[in-house]
Amino acid sequence: MQVLSVIFSAAKDGYPARDWEDGAVAGPYGWTPGGSVPGFRFVVADGATEAYESRRWAEQLTDSFTADSDTASGPGLDAVSMRDWLEAMQEQWRRTTAVGADYIEQAKIRRGTLATFIGGHFLGLDTATPSWQAVALGDSVLFHVRQGRLLDHFPRLSSADFDSAPEGISTLPRRLDRMTGQFRCQNGWLAPGDLIYVATDAFAKWMITCHERGDQPVWQMLDELVHPGVFAQLVADMRRNRTLKDDDVTLMRLRLVAEPAYTVVTCL
Repeated sequence: MQVLSVIFSAAKDGYPARDWEDGAVAGPYGWTPGGSVPGFRFVVADGATEAYESRRWAEQLTDSFTADSDTASGPGLDAVSMRDWLEAMQEQWRRTTAVGADYIEQAKIRRGTLATFIGGHFLGLDTATPSWQAVALGDSVLFHVRQGRLLDHFPRLSSADFDSAPEGISTLPRRLDRMTGQFRCQNGWLAPGDLIYVATDAFAKWMITCHERGDQPVWQMLDELVHPGVFAQLVADMRRNRTLKDDDVTLMRLRLVAEPAYTVVTCL
């Protein structure tokens, strides 16, 4: 099987696209010349609003998690590997963060930066039993949809769970052990035609609310989204109707297809 990926995003209402503070990456992983079909890795991180350089922190996490080269590779999804990776991410942040130009900036750095996180991979895409595995900390959510029906979502949050401050990956070393213990892991089997969505909190809450209300057409609507302009209008309409919190929004859609895709579509 192959994976067709698209990432939709929108900054807060009234802000330019460059002020979007999330991070999202998806692509083949583990390819070697002459080897088997590679796996596929994906990740979404949501930088905390008002935190110091939260976009840079989210981008650092997503870039590192999907790194796949001779000199660097993303972490394994077991507890030991994730802890080692988190520690390395905190150390990289310390090395690349300036002392601070003034007292206020220095205070923000001392308070630390936070990003909710969900990342995972597809395995066995060249076998009869492909699967997904993911790890998460916070309220960004993965949705597994098959034939227009939600099979599972992870973490298994309800719409009411989004009303409190979420956990996330912090730049503060003193939180390393706590974060390691809070990470959750889930997996599932895949089939041709399956859709995996990964969404940050505002959009994820809306998706879960639709599911709780039995709104099945929402999955077909999301399946048929093509142009980023249509997504931007959808987000604007929902904000205006107060069905969507005004926050940075990210929606990643991963489609499993049995046949190779030979067409590339670029939206301008």
